[in-house]
Amino acid sequence: MANANFHPLNGSERMPMPGARAIGAADPSERLEVTVVVRRPPSSALEYLLAAQAGNGKPLTRDEFVKAHGADSADLDAVGDFARQNDLAVVERSAARRVVTLSGTVASFRQAFNVELQTYEHPAGTYRGRTGPIHVPHTLKDIVEGVFGLDNRPQAKPHLRCVKEGYQAHAHQTSSSFSPRKVAELYQYPSNVNGTGEAIALIELGGGFKPSDLSDYFKSFNVTPAPKVTAISVSHAHNTPTGDPDGADGEVMLDIEVAGSIAPGAHIVAYFAPNTDQGFLNAITTAIHDHINKPSIISISWGGPESSWTAQALQQFDKAFQEAASLGITVTVAAGDNGSSDGVNDGANHVDFPASDPWVLACGGTHLVANGATIVTESVWNDGAQGGATGGGVSAVFAQPGYQSGINLNGPSGRGVPDVAGDADPDTGYLVRVDGSESVFGGTSAVAPLWAGLIALINQAKGVAQGFINPKLYANTSALNDVTQGNNGAFNAAPGWDACTGLGTPRGNQLETIL
Repeated sequence: MANANFHPLNGSERMPMPGARAIGAADPSERLEVTVVVRRPPSSALEYLLAAQAGNGKPLTRDEFVKAHGADSADLDAVGDFARQNDLAVVERSAARRVVTLSGTVASFRQAFNVELQTYEHPAGTYRGRTGPIHVPHTLKDIVEGVFGLDNRPQAKPHLRCVKEGYQAHAHQTSSSFSPRKVAELYQYPSNVNGTGEAIALIELGGGFKPSDLSDYFKSFNVTPAPKVTAISVSHAHNTPTGDPDGADGEVMLDIEVAGSIAPGAHIVAYFAPNTDQGFLNAITTAIHDHINKPSIISISWGGPESSWTAQALQQFDKAFQEAASLGITVTVAAGDNGSSDGVNDGANHVDFPASDPWVLACGGTHLVANGATIVTESVWNDGAQGGATGGGVSAVFAQPGYQSGINLNGPSGRGVPDVAGDADPDTGYLVRVDGSESVFGGTSAVAPLWAGLIALINQAKGVAQGFINPKLYANTSALNDVTQGNNGAFNAAPGWDACTGLGTPRGNQLETIL
């Protein structure tokens, strides 16, 4: 569909999913919504603000951010004019999120962005997809940075593992499970605060929670008062329990119950979005710029190999996480549950995104053995191919950030993953309640809300949001338990930072001091 009036949108190229094949053109009358992301204003100097914050500069308020770094009205208007010329409707526009949401038919979007849309069949179902780049007209080539929603393939997976009855997929000689509060006790979390005044955002790409399950769970572990939990709909997704505890429901409940048990005074806000790159991005930017709930921490337990993302998605997620840092928001992300390959069967090492983004706190996993209130041993979580293993390695996309300049990556230079770790082995996992029954869950999915709960406690204790904490962690490694035993496949644990458990697991009281 070559057209001299259009420009390819940098980084928008797509290939079919592995194992997928086109079975016909997408229905031209199908209606969809597409998110168009525009540039920051030319006057924006966010990188200078972030550099200043590294020296303990003050974060922006959300109103200050919009005034200094929100999209120009003229750019949003230009997208609106383009929509009207192509029989598309403007559903929403946001200067803070830098987006214009457009609605229309497949036929209209096909013409507007000079792109072919096909129906693809793959082992897990079907999706509406495309190959090659998206195109934009001359008038938008310097304005539009991303277009999301034309392709609705599933983008991410939840990073959780459930203990099955008779599960023996490991060689560990000890097996036990913990309540989230017990894990917090073992990691010496501050005990004189409960997260009051904080809001923890949870990004959920499917499933849901039943209030009765939460009420029963928190009551059974004497978490009183139980935390306030709010569901937010993003891109028409909702809190919709599926009845399958091994799937997205398990992820949602694990996130809420871990974060809520550790910081019951915090407001837990779950942002439900479709499992697409569009839905994922919209959920993150909605949470970041939520003027009502104002989360100070965002916990993400979903992701996928870097190689499965478009360059435009990697860029726009990265910009969103920069914006979170500028607002004093800490973002914790699960590092993945498929070891050093991240589940890619090409014989190479891969890391999970968004954990590999340098503006987030990437959370790896351990196997935790305790006696009473004392940790006896802690090693890298690795139960083999069937049981899972913590993700970790070196990014092929993001350069090694300044705060990691002193670490040895033992290979190619890039952003090292993870930064920190926590109990993740399902065989030493977390007691949870989901879909009316009790289970034990693990996975690095548990570690992201585990750290999110800790940050909420410290935020309350200090009276200020900690925001982007990575530089302080790398400068104060004694505030973490160094894990030196085990491997995640290609990488071995070792003294100091390693590509299995990062700097180690938290010493909560010491972290409260250094932050």
